[in-house]
Amino acid sequence: MKTIKYLGLVIFLIGLGIFTVTPFLGNFKLDQKGFDELISSQRIKSELLIEDLSTKLIDKDFSSATFLAPVLDDAIDKANATHIKNKEWGKKTYASGDNMAAAIRKSSSYGFIPENKGTMWFLTFGLGIIGALMFILPNVVLLGKKGIKNDGIYLKSATNRGLIAWLVFFFLVSFYIILYFYSEYAVNWTFLVDPISEALSGNDAGHWFVYGFMYCVVMTVMAVRMYIKYRHNMYQIFRTTSVLFFQIVFAFLIPEIMVRLQMPYYDFKNAFPLDYDFFFQWNLKDLIANGGIGIFILVWGIVLTLVIVPIMVYFFGKRWYCSWVCGCGGLAETLGDPYRQHSSKSLFSWKVERWLIHGVLVFAVGMTLMTLYSFFSESSTVLGIKTQSVQNVYSLLIGAIFAGVIGTGFYPIFGNRVWCRFGCPLAAYLGFVQRFKSRFRITTNGGQCISCGNCSTYCEQGIDVRAYAQKGENIVRSSCVGCGVCSAVCPRGVLKLENGPEEGRINPTEVLLGNDVDLMELVNKK
Repeated sequence: MKTIKYLGLVIFLIGLGIFTVTPFLGNFKLDQKGFDELISSQRIKSELLIEDLSTKLIDKDFSSATFLAPVLDDAIDKANATHIKNKEWGKKTYASGDNMAAAIRKSSSYGFIPENKGTMWFLTFGLGIIGALMFILPNVVLLGKKGIKNDGIYLKSATNRGLIAWLVFFFLVSFYIILYFYSEYAVNWTFLVDPISEALSGNDAGHWFVYGFMYCVVMTVMAVRMYIKYRHNMYQIFRTTSVLFFQIVFAFLIPEIMVRLQMPYYDFKNAFPLDYDFFFQWNLKDLIANGGIGIFILVWGIVLTLVIVPIMVYFFGKRWYCSWVCGCGGLAETLGDPYRQHSSKSLFSWKVERWLIHGVLVFAVGMTLMTLYSFFSESSTVLGIKTQSVQNVYSLLIGAIFAGVIGTGFYPIFGNRVWCRFGCPLAAYLGFVQRFKSRFRITTNGGQCISCGNCSTYCEQGIDVRAYAQKGENIVRSSCVGCGVCSAVCPRGVLKLENGPEEGRINPTEVLLGNDVDLMELVNKK
């Protein structure tokens, strides 16, 4: 079995290696027809820019390693400067160099990769999936009987911030930087999944389709690992299946099929303020322009945020979303599970968490109020501040850097819920409801606790669960996502996730032992 694991690891690394070098392979060459289509698709009206780009691009042979975006940005800036000086506002170009570069590469690439998409898919995704499963599946035998399996976590380089962990960190951060800021280098990846995108939406794949497909693949493969590791706990199996279903069906398949049916692209499970651009002017105008289905999506988004979310949190806690539905949580619970022990339990981290996550929530709500005011008043500024500038700052700092680069890239170093714990505005909103108006709690039995510390060690939200368990207190924290791993790794069955009456949900801070008469009094009050 170990031989199969090691062989699987080699196959996986080969696939990953080919995937990593793919962006730098091949060539592209833009002809006159492709250039004319580019000018039309990018809505370029500037004769100066068209002339400049034609001399730099047409019939020029570029290597895939060429960084084209700076050349395009420079040409756009020069042309725009002239038009602004001459007050020729209609000729100003708003397209970004990176998006134009990606479009050029997509339409003019040639060579083995665009001509052998199926083969390249197998050599990257195919080998990666096969190798990963060969590495994971033998654990059914190697881990032995059902039960808690966390031996050696701090003795392995991959799970204790060793060299392997830092290599994974570097790869994830680099991937997200390319995805968000250098999408022209993701074009060769898009060729690998073009057939899948065409089958679903009827369109060629873009870099966000690559991400969505990878998201589903990674979650599915790592879900197999979860099924094996936590096969002694039905709650873990249920919630892993749930997040997998919502990610694949709601976040990936349904939006793509909606595009094929000439409907707006929309993830019906993505609630505001996590879906921070839901109330942006362009989205509101697009939804209204799409008629009945657009209005339905608009109403659904509002009802989901203001009605469904708080009601579900009242009955089930924030776990119904963060651990059963959310894609961010789904990736954290599958790909990020090997790193959950790195979540800091210090008082300092808790203070940073409270200020940071609620600060992001205030930022999101304030930005949305500005956006709605600008939309209804048809004004681009609020109190002299440009609404678009605020949106751009949030999109860059929170939407891209925090949620993407840091939120996932930092898994191997700071734990799997960095974004959920410190930055997600929806988690902050859900936390308010859970803390003050919810039936959810984790009950503890202080008389059985042996203070092994498993619960605190593997709490991805940095909660010192053991401190509650030792005293027999209910755990009611706004940050708790109800993942249930604390219960799954407890050797004594001390912890239990419950949805009970609000009364008696928060117990007094006194030590409760199994033979303490006051314990029975508290039980009778419930």
